[in-house]
Amino acid sequence: MRPHLALIEDDPDFALMCRSYLERAGFTVTWAMDARAGKSVLYEGGVDLAVLDLGLPDGSGLELLRALRSTSQLPVIVVTGRGAEADRVAGLEIGADDYLVKPFSQRELVARIRAVLRRSQPPETPSVLQVGALCVDSAARQASVGGVPLTLRPKEYALLEMLAAAPGRVFSAEQLLERIWGSSWQQPATVVEHVYRLRGKLADSSGRSPQITTVRGYGYRLDP
Repeated sequence: MRPHLALIEDDPDFALMCRSYLERAGFTVTWAMDARAGKSVLYEGGVDLAVLDLGLPDGSGLELLRALRSTSQLPVIVVTGRGAEADRVAGLEIGADDYLVKPFSQRELVARIRAVLRRSQPPETPSVLQVGALCVDSAARQASVGGVPLTLRPKEYALLEMLAAAPGRVFSAEQLLERIWGSSWQQPATVVEHVYRLRGKLADSSGRSPQITTVRGYGYRLDP
């Protein structure tokens, strides 16, 4: 699949040039001209990386980045016409993954995007995960307990696979939304509902199955 980029930039000439070059380089690009439109694009989900200009007409790009970082670890490259070190440092301290100061070449932008996307990729998980009596076969997209298959919806399977890949690790609702639903802007109730259904299916399975434990104030973990 072509990586999906959110380009949040108020200069139409510069944005159109970037979008054209990035699309030729193999990316899908959604352009937003201000912070409000940018937030809407990010809210819709499905974005793999944001290219964010700091100088937006309806607010600071730094404020948008700060709001994003409160709920998401989406990779962000800050683009700015300001050469001041303080602006670059502020962006990195808030959580930008990289920055570029205008003017820069389109080739460099593509190289930076690809480098950040490579760094942000989760470690590859084994094709078969075994947690106690639970077996999750990533290749077959099938989970079973004690050899008995579980009947899971796609999101339920994805949730179980993520938890089984790191048993004992606590995942927040925002992390689960970001990884499984492609957006942390959705309501945490979505995760609560899926955890509830998944717990019921694990409890109904034969044999001693792992338990999904709620860690109050933090999130969920899978205990063998």
